[in-house]
Amino acid sequence: MHGRLALALAVCAVAAPMPLDAALTSTFLVNATIQAGCLVVGGVSNYGNLDFGSYSALSSAAVTTQLSGTTVTLQCTPGVALSMKIGGGQNNNGSRNLKRSTGSNLVTYQLYSDSGFSQVLGIDQTITVSYADPTAIKLPVYARAQLTGVLPAGSYSDVLQVTLTF
Repeated sequence: MHGRLALALAVCAVAAPMPLDAALTSTFLVNATIQAGCLVVGGVSNYGNLDFGSYSALSSAAVTTQLSGTTVTLQCTPGVALSMKIGGGQNNNGSRNLKRSTGSNLVTYQLYSDSGFSQVLGIDQTITVSYADPTAIKLPVYARAQLTGVLPAGSYSDVLQVTLTF
């Protein structure tokens, strides 16, 4: 009897299918969209200072300066075309002017995008900002004013608005 049972079990074992390894494959999508853009490092909104310095009221020199001091750094996605334009300022009468704090006297000045003072930055003129390092972009702004030698002593200033586009 034991022999019959063993034989019956052996026949069932051969006739029953053996379990197969189950392997199911499929795919799914993984994606992201990287938006081109720029940011101001530190989130500040003051792009710097143009400081011509101090001169005698009798000076008739041409004076120059460049954007410096608290100048911020911009960062852009590599390959972004960055451009800027600068308004005419608070004392705009068709040209940019520094105005005496206690009067109406003006000192006309001009902005440039190069240190050689050959590329004028006209009022609201859009220019491309070139950069080699997208993580450390400085705005290329230079200024020149011609002192007249007949200006009253005092503090002269202007405030300009910069618009960046990318």
